[in-house]
Amino acid sequence: MFTEQLKTREKLFMIRYEEWINRARSSLNLSKFAANTVVNNQVYYEDLCYQTQQAVEKAIKGLLIYYGVEPEFTHNIGKLLGELERYSTIPTNIRLSAELTNYAIFTKYPGEYEAITKEEYEKAVHIAQDCLDWVENKIKDTGKEKRQ
Repeated sequence: MFTEQLKTREKLFMIRYEEWINRARSSLNLSKFAANTVVNNQVYYEDLCYQTQQAVEKAIKGLLIYYGVEPEFTHNIGKLLGELERYSTIPTNIRLSAELTNYAIFTKYPGEYEAITKEEYEKAVHIAQDCLDWVENKIKDTGKEKRQ
């Protein structure tokens, strides 16, 4: 029963690439808006960086869905970019987003690693914003080509 629901759910995802982009934007906004609470040690940079990873993952999956591809079930941004590369040229600055994968794997939970710094967080936000902007522009530009 659950497997059938999952298949139906995946089909719905294929229809709604826009919702993946909206959720990507939401994840990035969560990261940005919560940043001011780090000052009071109420939020960890690790958690904010996890949201930047989620923003990139959702944006790339949204673009894959836009191209008619069912994305792989993975948090590995490098893998997703590899899949996307079959449909689009990936700029160097977007390839940097693969670095954010570690925020979904290693720093998502407590562990023995160095705390994420403000500078690392700001870099992650910049990378995620670049990726989201790039994805939105790809969709907009491809949409123009389809209409012509």
